[in-house]
Amino acid sequence: MKEAEPRPAAGRGRANRRTDRQEEAAPLAIVIEPQRVKVAPSLLSADFAELGAELQRIEAAGADWAHLDVMDGHFVPNLTFGPPVVARLRERTRLPLDTHLMIAEPGRYIGDFVRAGSDLITVHVEACPHLHRVLTQIKEAGVKAGVALNPHTPLAMIEHVLELVDLVLIMTVNPGFGGQRFIPQVLPKLRRLKAMLAEAGLEDRVEVEVDGGVTPETAPLCREAGATVLVAGTAVFGQPDLAGAIAALRG
Repeated sequence: MKEAEPRPAAGRGRANRRTDRQEEAAPLAIVIEPQRVKVAPSLLSADFAELGAELQRIEAAGADWAHLDVMDGHFVPNLTFGPPVVARLRERTRLPLDTHLMIAEPGRYIGDFVRAGSDLITVHVEACPHLHRVLTQIKEAGVKAGVALNPHTPLAMIEHVLELVDLVLIMTVNPGFGGQRFIPQVLPKLRRLKAMLAEAGLEDRVEVEVDGGVTPETAPLCREAGATVLVAGTAVFGQPDLAGAIAALRG
C-alpha cells in the first residue's frame, strides 16, 4: 500500500498563490505624502459578496488607498471581516491597504493583519491602554502606523505618540456603521491637530485622515481644515461613475 504523502501546512497553497500573483504585479508601496490629498474608499460600503471585484473597480477608478474597516462587535457594535479576508483582498489589488482596526485589544492581532498584507494599520486610542507599545509593535513589524480618535476624544490623548505615527485618523461620525451623517463640530479639532503637527515639525511627515460622512459637500470642509486622506463609502460605491466620484472628493 502506498504511503500517504504528508499534508501541506494549513494555508500553504493559498500563500503560494498569493506570492505568484504578487510577482506578476507587486503591490504599490504606501507613501506618506501629506502635501497631496488622497481618497481611500471604504469597503464597508461595497458589495460584500463581490469584495474582490469592488476593490478592482476602485483601483481602476483612481483610488489612492483602499480603506478596510475591521469591526469586532465589541469595540463597536458591528461585525465585518478579519485577516483571512484581508489576505484574499491583498491578492486582488495593488492599492495600499489602509487597515482600520475598530476592535478591542488590537495589539493581540497586529501580526495577523501584517501577515495578511496590510500596509498601514490604525488603532484606536480608546482601545489601547498601552498605546505607545501597540504603535511600536506595528512599526517594528515593518508597516505604517496610525492612531484614531472618536469624535469626543480629546487630542491630548495622542500628544505623546505624534512623533511615532504616520497617520492620525479623526472620526467624523461615531464609529460602527457606514452611511452616517457628518459631525461638523469635529472640524475645529482637525484644525487644532494640524496646528499641533506644525508646532512639532511633523506636518510633512504625518497624514491626517477623516472617516465618516465624507461627501462632495463635506470633503471641501475637511480639506480646508487640514485633512489629507478622505475615507468615503457611499460617496464612492453608491455612485454610477466611480472615477468621477473619487475626483470630486479629491478636489
